[in-house]
Amino acid sequence: MDSERARQRWSLVVPVKRLTAAKSRLAAFAGPLRRDLALAVAADTVRAAVAVPQVGAVFAVTDDGAAAPVLLGLGARVVGGEPGTGLNTALAHGAAHARALRPGAGVCALSADLPALRADELARVLDAAAAHPNAFLADTPGVGTTVYSAMPGAAFAPAFEGASRLRHRARGAAEIGLDDVPTARRDVDTPDDLRAAAELGVGPATARVLAELGLART
Repeated sequence: MDSERARQRWSLVVPVKRLTAAKSRLAAFAGPLRRDLALAVAADTVRAAVAVPQVGAVFAVTDDGAAAPVLLGLGARVVGGEPGTGLNTALAHGAAHARALRPGAGVCALSADLPALRADELARVLDAAAAHPNAFLADTPGVGTTVYSAMPGAAFAPAFEGASRLRHRARGAAEIGLDDVPTARRDVDTPDDLRAAAELGVGPATARVLAELGLART
């Protein structure tokens, strides 16, 4: 890695849905703890993100009144006024705010569904991303995306949801091929995803909720 890439700083944009709508596919599994679980997963994602040395700021895009103070307490800057027209629009809203405040930083969209995320793994992803105008990291199944980045001056055009790996590649973003970042790829949408994340070792907020659900790391 050259010294220029090593010095690259980043603003991370983390979209956090209203908790009433979050983690709908885990409703049957989590029951009345679904909102607590959704907030815990987002909190542990942000907790890891703010600890990355290259990250100058984490912008949490949310209009949820319960999530906002928790994320603020973890060191994120909360961006309200989310347009309410989908994930990618929310990310663009957060990115515009980030670039206005920190124009010399790269902007990186980070999934809020990474409860096992480790700061050192995300740091390696960001270092790899700094070699390209736009880059992305695929999720564990290889269908979706957990990270999408744009260097200063590059267009920020995220294409999350569904088969986003192919869409990001089709738009010219470079795929980050690191093999040693499992926690940065392990997003959670289903009970099986949660079990896999628990095996990797989730953050403290998620661990507390999983313990209540009887799903602790084995």
